[in-house]
Amino acid sequence: MPMETRIWSKTRQVIVGPEHPAVIIGERINPTGKRRLAASLLAKDMGRVRRLARSQVEQGAAVLDINVGAAGVDEVELLPLAVKAVCEVTDVPLCLDSPNVEALRAALDVYEGKALINSVNGEEKKLEQVLPLVKEYGAAVIALTMDDSGIPSDAATRVAIATKIVERAEALGIPRHDVIIDCLALAICADCRTAMVTLDAIREVREQLGVNMTLGASNISFGL
Repeated sequence: MPMETRIWSKTRQVIVGPEHPAVIIGERINPTGKRRLAASLLAKDMGRVRRLARSQVEQGAAVLDINVGAAGVDEVELLPLAVKAVCEVTDVPLCLDSPNVEALRAALDVYEGKALINSVNGEEKKLEQVLPLVKEYGAAVIALTMDDSGIPSDAATRVAIATKIVERAEALGIPRHDVIIDCLALAICADCRTAMVTLDAIREVREQLGVNMTLGASNISFGL
């Protein structure tokens, strides 16, 4: 039976799986390259966050990624505030996006649902910090196929990293269906062969691990 990943808010569930339509994760609540949003976050003004949440859902997003990582922002304080603000205007499930484990914990404490955490990878420090949090809160997690050596240039190494993460998650009692693998789409302007590496990795991860996958499709056109 095909694997299903389920995440939910108080009132809505989203299922990720090969027998279900592709799930669009809206990623506009991210201050990188957005001066107005960064300024709003610094001022603790959630008006722009709410507007971005509404507009993305209106345009088809089934899950919303929330990232408040701007210079000078206290993510531990701001990420839960942003989560509350988004939940005031929409009921889609949330993807909590931060490299700061304490910020993730603070957001998980206020989120009424099963969140998707963005992200873990094959770095030992990340595995040790993020996976116990996923287990503690019963969340799902996006796992990036990179490690302490960076992003592998070949599909086989990406598959090996994916395998390592899944095995470490299962060792902690996190079910395989709650690990969503990202085989990493890179900008094709740097090297047109990167797309084929990603596709090969996706194929092998599906065949060998059977897990669900996500991909930052907008990365492909970066720089074009």
